Amino acid sequence: MLNSIDARGLSCPQPVLLTKKAIDQQPTDLTILVDNETAKGNVLRFLQNAGYTVDIDMSEDTYQLQAKKS
Repeated sequence: MLNSIDARGLSCPQPVLLTKKAIDQQPTDLTILVDNETAKGNVLRFLQNAGYTVDIDMSEDTYQLQAKKS
């Protein structure tokens, strides 16, 4: 089961589409890496609408979204 997505360097909607493909497998937790504010916001909203709680960490130029199924 895919539980980690590296979407750095990708522009929207690709990070959201990769996230959708991953959550179609119904993981209980998922980590997504993005490198821009727009992708972070779009993936965050998508995950929340899909019933996940999300914690966000930032290091250097990378946002790490840790999603857990509510």
